[in-house]
Amino acid sequence: MSGVSSVAGRSDIAQVLADMRNLRAQIQRPELPANELAPAKVAETKTVSETPKFGDLLTNAVNSVNAEQMKSSSMAKAYEQGDPSVSLTQVMIQSQKSSVAFEALTQVRNKVVKAYEDVMNMPV
Repeated sequence: MSGVSSVAGRSDIAQVLADMRNLRAQIQRPELPANELAPAKVAETKTVSETPKFGDLLTNAVNSVNAEQMKSSSMAKAYEQGDPSVSLTQVMIQSQKSSVAFEALTQVRNKVVKAYEDVMNMPV
């Protein structure tokens, strides 16, 4: 049962990382001048609106990290209370997973703040 929950936790983190990579690829893609747009390109831009918004991705990431931390806390509490179904190894692994998820989210936040500061400091 614990193997299933660890795979689910990793898939959430993997999904958030994949979404972040997709956003980075979209940002780094060079824009075409307006006169070079073909009707096929216009149709492709409509699919971009179907992608999740950055705010939604960030909200999902925060909720995912919060869920990892809550799970870590509940597992630690269960171990402290002597629950025989929870081992020390499981508690430590979950604790590390929540720590890594929090660190990753902190790094994303720092990058977003830095990007915001860079944009605000650009001369107009």
